[in-house]
Amino acid sequence: MNTIAGVILILFFPAQYYLYGFFTAPENFNRSPAAQVEGATSEKYKSSSEKSLKGRLSNQKNENSNYGGSGLIPERKKDYYNTKIFAGSSVVIDVDSGTILHYDNGRGKIPIASLTKIMTAVLVLENVKNLDEPVTVDEEALSADGTKVGCPQTGYCVDERLHIGEKVTVGDLLMAMLLDSANDAAIALGKYIAGSQKDFAGLMNDKAKDLSLMDSHFCNPSGLDEDDCYSSAYDIARIAAYSMQYEKIWKIMKTPEIEISSTDGKYTHKLKNTDLLLDQIPNCLGGKTGFTYNAGKSLMMAAADPSGERHKIIAVILNDNERWADMKKLIDWTFENYNWK
Repeated sequence: MNTIAGVILILFFPAQYYLYGFFTAPENFNRSPAAQVEGATSEKYKSSSEKSLKGRLSNQKNENSNYGGSGLIPERKKDYYNTKIFAGSSVVIDVDSGTILHYDNGRGKIPIASLTKIMTAVLVLENVKNLDEPVTVDEEALSADGTKVGCPQTGYCVDERLHIGEKVTVGDLLMAMLLDSANDAAIALGKYIAGSQKDFAGLMNDKAKDLSLMDSHFCNPSGLDEDDCYSSAYDIARIAAYSMQYEKIWKIMKTPEIEISSTDGKYTHKLKNTDLLLDQIPNCLGGKTGFTYNAGKSLMMAAADPSGERHKIIAVILNDNERWADMKKLIDWTFENYNWK
C-alpha cells in the first residue's frame, strides 16, 4: 500500500514540491489574480527561482524576527485603477504572499547604488554574533567616495569624520551604513567579515544565489559604481523582504538620527537618516536611499496597511529624479487599490 500511495503522489504532484517542500513550492508571484498587473504576467517571470516569499521566510525566522504575515492575500478592489511613475524601474510586492502589486520594468538590470547596503546588512547580521565587536577603521575605508560618516556628500563634511585606526563597534558601523548611508562604514564592515571588499562581494553573490535572485551581481559592500555591478527593483524588494526577519535592520532604518562613538569614547559622530519620507508615510516601517551618477536616485521603503492590519508591502523605485513624490504616490496607490482577504 505504501508503494502504491507513493506512485500516486508522484503522478499528481509536481517534482518541484519534493525539492522545496509542499508549502514552499517554487511558483512565480503571479498565481494570485492580484498579481496580474502591469506586465508582470510575462512568461519570462515564470521561473522556478521565484518561490513564495511566505514559504521561504517561514523557515528562516529567529527570535529577533520582525516578519509576521497576516496570512491574507491581496486582491484588487472593484474600483482598481492603474498608476504610472516615471522611474527607470519600480516594483511593489506584498511581503506575506510575495504577490506583485505593481510592476514596471521590475527586472531591468541596472546599478542600484546604496540599496546594495541592504544585502550588506543581512550578511553582517548573519556573520557576526556579537555586534559589540570592535572594528578598526583603515585608510581604504576612509578614502571611499560619496557619503561618509560626517560627510553627507563628497567634499562636504558637517561633523566629525572617522579616523584611521579608530575602533567602532559592528553595531555602530551598521547604524552608520544604513541610517547615514556611509560608504566608509560599509567598507569597514565588509573587510572585517571577509578580509577584502572583493571577498565580501563573493559572499554577497553567494547569498544572492541562495535566495535565487536572477538579476543581481554585487561588486562591493557599499554600492559605489564599478563595472558590471547591478541588481533590479524586483531583487531588491525580495532582499528587503528577506531582511524583515532581522528587527535590528528595520529599527535602524526607521531611526531619524542618533550619535555613535569610538569604543574608547574619544570621538563622537552624529548620524542623520537620509530618508526624507519617514514621517510622511503612514505606518512606515523604514527605508533606504541610494544615489550615484550611474545609478541615479533610488529608494526602497516598506509600510504596513494604514488600517492597522499586519500585512506589509515593500516598494522599490530605481533611477527616479522624483523619488520622494513618486514613492509616496506609489504606496498610497497600493493601499487604495488592494484589499487583503
